Amino acid sequence: MQHGKVIAYASRQLKRHEQNYPIHDLEMAAIVFALKIWRHYLYGETCEIYTDHKSLKYIFQQRDLNLRQRRWMELLKDYDCTILYHPGKANVVADALSRKSMGSLAHISIGRRSLVREIHSLGDIGVRLEVAETNALLAHFRVRPILMDRIKEAQSKDEFVIKAL
Repeated sequence: MQHGKVIAYASRQLKRHEQNYPIHDLEMAAIVFALKIWRHYLYGETCEIYTDHKSLKYIFQQRDLNLRQRRWMELLKDYDCTILYHPGKANVVADALSRKSMGSLAHISIGRRSLVREIHSLGDIGVRLEVAETNALLAHFRVRPILMDRIKEAQSKDEFVIKAL
């Protein structure tokens, strides 16, 4: 953070062997990843690391560490940082960022072209589709009652009403 605002985000997929790590190690791996990515900003600076994993707060007091954790501890000692606990429910920003967006369509595979044709045919019933500058597919629905249209159509075909007009 700089001036109270986030200046960068980073993420990556887990490697095949990392998928078998226990949760405690995954949380620690995330911290190590962040420290390695932004080491040029963090060397010589005091920093606070917030995690929703309470046991990481006490990592420096633990006695029995496996080799991986010991190696990570050596890396942590190079930085002037403190690990603080921040409950996951209170961290709404990270929670929102980790959710998949249901409003945008990033990729349509070849096998789904029939679905696209079907979506475009919705224009016949008053649905307008647009592609925004952000490549998101936007749908605009205009809902109106059709009862009045049905009455007008029936009246235009009714001989008694036509004679009365």
